Amino acid sequence: MKPVIGITSNYNDPEGEYVLRDFYVLSVHKAGGIAIILPPGESENIVEQYINICDGLIISGGGDIDPKNWGELPGNALGAINPRRDFFELILAEKALKKYLPVLGICRGCQILNVAAGGSLVQHIKGPMTHQQKAPRNYPFHDIVIAKGTILEKIIGIKNIRVNSFHHQAVKKPGLNLRISAYALDKTVEAIEGINQPFFLGVQWHPECLQDKYSTNLFKALVEAAHKYNGKHKHKRLS
Repeated sequence: MKPVIGITSNYNDPEGEYVLRDFYVLSVHKAGGIAIILPPGESENIVEQYINICDGLIISGGGDIDPKNWGELPGNALGAINPRRDFFELILAEKALKKYLPVLGICRGCQILNVAAGGSLVQHIKGPMTHQQKAPRNYPFHDIVIAKGTILEKIIGIKNIRVNSFHHQAVKKPGLNLRISAYALDKTVEAIEGINQPFFLGVQWHPECLQDKYSTNLFKALVEAAHKYNGKHKHKRLS
């Protein structure tokens, strides 16, 4: 059986809607996995059930994270926050980290992985370049530099690539047992990964919207890691 990849969705409170762009699902299917959408739950029990049925996770992109989650006051540039989604994704990431479940965090998802591990965020990026492109979502907007000897370098295969960019928050201090694996040219953190984790990777860009081989390889690497996880834990699920 193909590995099951759970993808977190957004929750629009006024409309009572669960929302996810189809790019994520299509990317998982293209990489050889089975995608299921995970609506934000309001209890740890629901999170546990999601963890038990998934071989890997994608924590998807979205809005800002409430700064209270890393002990800061809200800044003037803070955008809309979603407490229900924050609660759900932070617990999901914490439990996945403890269980060594393969996880790919995308944009907001990268930031969630960092906060879940005890790290902090830049609430609003200030500097010489923008990270909120006014261009098509599939357009590579700026360069990043990938750190040598990282899991990300092994997946991508080269030191420099161009990525798209739709964020104004970013990783500030990496969480416990996380390392920075890529920077933009203005030193904004573009990727983090777990130390001594088989696959706990966050990227600040949106590879699901890009059409290059590097983005394809990211999803293939997640699915491969999920396949290995399934092989190690299948007997536990059947018991």
